[in-house]
Amino acid sequence: MLPVSGRILRNFQRLRLSRCSRAQGETKRQMKYILVTGGVISGIGKGIIASSIGTILKSCGLHVTSIKIDPYINIDAGTFSPYEHGEVFVLDDGGEVDLDLGNYERFLDIRLTRDNNITTGKIYQSVINKERKGDYLGKTVQVVPHITDAIQEWVVRQALIPVDSDGVEPEVCVIELGGTVGDIESMPFIEAFRQFQFKAKRENFCNIHVSLVPQPSTTGEQKTKPTQNSVRELRGLGLSPDLIVCRCTTPMEKSVKEKISMFCHVEPEQVICVYDVCSLYRVPLLLEAEGVVGYFKERLNLQFEANSRRLLNKWKEMADRYDRTLETCSIALVGKYTKLSDSYASVIKALEHAALAINQKLEVKYIDSADLEPCRQLDEPVKYHEAWQNLCSANGVLVPGGFGFRGTEGKILAIAWARRQKKPFLGVCLGMQLAVVEFARNALNWSDANSTEFNPNTKYPVVIDMPEHNPGEMGGTMRLGKRKTILKEKNSVLRRLYKDCDYIEERHRHRYEVNPEMRSNFEEKGFRFVGQDVEGERMEIIELDEHPYFVGVQYHPEFTSRPMKPSPPYLGLMLAASGKLQRYLEKGCRLSPRDTYSDQSGSSSPDSEIVDLKLSAILTHES
Repeated sequence: MLPVSGRILRNFQRLRLSRCSRAQGETKRQMKYILVTGGVISGIGKGIIASSIGTILKSCGLHVTSIKIDPYINIDAGTFSPYEHGEVFVLDDGGEVDLDLGNYERFLDIRLTRDNNITTGKIYQSVINKERKGDYLGKTVQVVPHITDAIQEWVVRQALIPVDSDGVEPEVCVIELGGTVGDIESMPFIEAFRQFQFKAKRENFCNIHVSLVPQPSTTGEQKTKPTQNSVRELRGLGLSPDLIVCRCTTPMEKSVKEKISMFCHVEPEQVICVYDVCSLYRVPLLLEAEGVVGYFKERLNLQFEANSRRLLNKWKEMADRYDRTLETCSIALVGKYTKLSDSYASVIKALEHAALAINQKLEVKYIDSADLEPCRQLDEPVKYHEAWQNLCSANGVLVPGGFGFRGTEGKILAIAWARRQKKPFLGVCLGMQLAVVEFARNALNWSDANSTEFNPNTKYPVVIDMPEHNPGEMGGTMRLGKRKTILKEKNSVLRRLYKDCDYIEERHRHRYEVNPEMRSNFEEKGFRFVGQDVEGERMEIIELDEHPYFVGVQYHPEFTSRPMKPSPPYLGLMLAASGKLQRYLEKGCRLSPRDTYSDQSGSSSPDSEIVDLKLSAILTHES
């Protein structure tokens, strides 16, 4: 029998071994953080780089989540003009967030929450609320440590929230810091991550810096000085980049890469070139070819099979298909914010996904709806005639969502033309409401029909504000987020496109709705409301009889569209515009199993299988 001292020593050794093994297990489960910063200019493509990195790591079997940090003081993006930061992306929980979260969801096929978008306003609001409650015990509340601690706590807390359909806790969190290094607005966030890198430990934290390498046309030489200055400033703030991603128009020369390596204190292998490519689908493939998988595996001690590439193979096939597509289908996008394509980023992506699924090359004709109005013919006749020429030459018409009176009469004229000429038409949110207004005016002969948003005193208020709408505040007061829509009519085109689902769940963002009291007047003329909310009071989907494709939806289906799983309303528009819809419906909405690369979830239907990817050989080669 061991003496007492021997037993104590043995028990201590067992306890130490137990703690060591437990600590090793915890190390394996440690969250890995990848911070993406940007330099030189804003809008350099940090969101696409962050999304592509997440896609690459997900292809290795890891669960990945994303966080976007916006240094502006706004609480969220809900009150922005689309010309400020592009579209407002809406999440399942009703969060109105930056459009980059749309990139994350589309690339990674995940579902994020409003707290995945951090703003300066949210951070300061949370700290001030704590101060008012006395949580700081009378201390002076300062940027350091209170604001920086709040940022770190938010990131650590949100990184653990499951975003995949299987509910598994993420293993990697990709964080994009918006703006440019050196901006005064982003200083608290830079300081927060300077501290955070030591708390998380080196093996769990990695910094990627995205910079611009300009190439002046006069000399054609790739200039490294902007990148050198940007990295120097970042290092001066306490963060050293592990990877430098250089954005340039052409592939980077070896000498340029070596120069950046020497002056930025990194190995040449840590300088990654991302040059302009034909489609965004090639960016993950480009990064993977640069060897980032091996680097992340070693740098962050990630555990995965190095040869796991099934998802990336599907991305490659999709990118190749995009390059091979020859047939073109044009869609006239009639909107209010057409001067900036990012204003309709998700709409364009949803059209691209649908076009790719049916082997069509998408051509978007941007039409400012105000240019279609008769007053424009007198003021600027050239713009007026060009707008109508683009509308009449398009294969289909799309009127997306929007707010405000400007350009609405032009949208109504475009809808009337599409209805009378039997041109495939899709109206989204405001586009659906204006389709109701147009039909009321021209088919029901209610010449004064309008939305109370534009004419509160109209004799025929076919579109009215919702009871819960609060006109006293602008932010977060709309009907937002994922809502259920019941599809009752069996012969509905959209129900068939949704694979005969009894209900669907899509994201909403609106303050006005179709007046349910006037429903019978429309349906007597073949203007059917084929989808309603659960209570049957809100009109969600419209269809027009004896028209190849005249559909309007109150929700925003573009927010749930994925590259490998296109949104049914947009797919229907592209099919109708290319003359393939009827054939597709006759075939039971079947797509060819050969070369299918869509096995991701992410559709908004209950069975998560709205649409596969390939049409039958008859459809894909149909003239």
